[in-house]
Amino acid sequence: MSAAANEPMLQLKNIESAYGAVKAIRGVSLRVAPGEICTVLGSNGAGKSTILKTISGILDPLQGSVSFEGRAITSLDPAEIVKLGLLHVPEGREVFPLLSVRDNLLMGAYTRKDQDAVGRDIEQVFGYFPILRDRAKQPAGLLSGGQQQMLALSRAIMAQPRLILLDEPSLGLSPRLTHEIFEIVVRINRERGTAILVVEQNANMALNVADYGYILENGRVVMEDSCERLRERKDIQAFYLGIKETPAAGVQPAGKKRKVW
Repeated sequence: MSAAANEPMLQLKNIESAYGAVKAIRGVSLRVAPGEICTVLGSNGAGKSTILKTISGILDPLQGSVSFEGRAITSLDPAEIVKLGLLHVPEGREVFPLLSVRDNLLMGAYTRKDQDAVGRDIEQVFGYFPILRDRAKQPAGLLSGGQQQMLALSRAIMAQPRLILLDEPSLGLSPRLTHEIFEIVVRINRERGTAILVVEQNANMALNVADYGYILENGRVVMEDSCERLRERKDIQAFYLGIKETPAAGVQPAGKKRKVW
């Protein structure tokens, strides 16, 4: 296998980013391979969303480098990064509320000239999320929260990205909708070959769909491994998945059970 074949699609090296005087991430390095689903896990305030904002050019890092498909993108404008095939679906399901569902999808394809293929991609996202077909003429602002998340993800697909940055897709959604969203995330990855970097507080769901994971605490990566091995670690099970070992008879648990995300 050639050296080029081992090159990551996305690579961060020693990234530090801040909001004013508050440093949010400290020396973060991570890689996403072509066709991989990668996840970053951590509690609120750990710096997960800051990583995605730094990658997509919304936030300029204080130091370190970001490269995408071998090209340095650290100083590029966000619009230029989008044109390279890297799409950011931000937290909060940001859609154009006054535009119809179909027009929101077309906004995702605004840089494309292949109109026939655009039409086929619209049909494909309607296949992923049939409710969007039913609501195609409805203003996006009238959709439910789960439907807006479906639309935000579908709009990203319309740009034909090679890598999607997905920020807290389960935020505010019911368990049923969370499962449905992640099911489609896996289909997009498998059927389209799209790499995905997802930051998520639902650790159980993320570790079950992703290939590789990073654990972030206080702005630093403190652990990384395949998601299969992370799921088997006792500390990950206890802290992130809410799984505790059953104490021996007559032995009381040492502490209060952590809240399950």
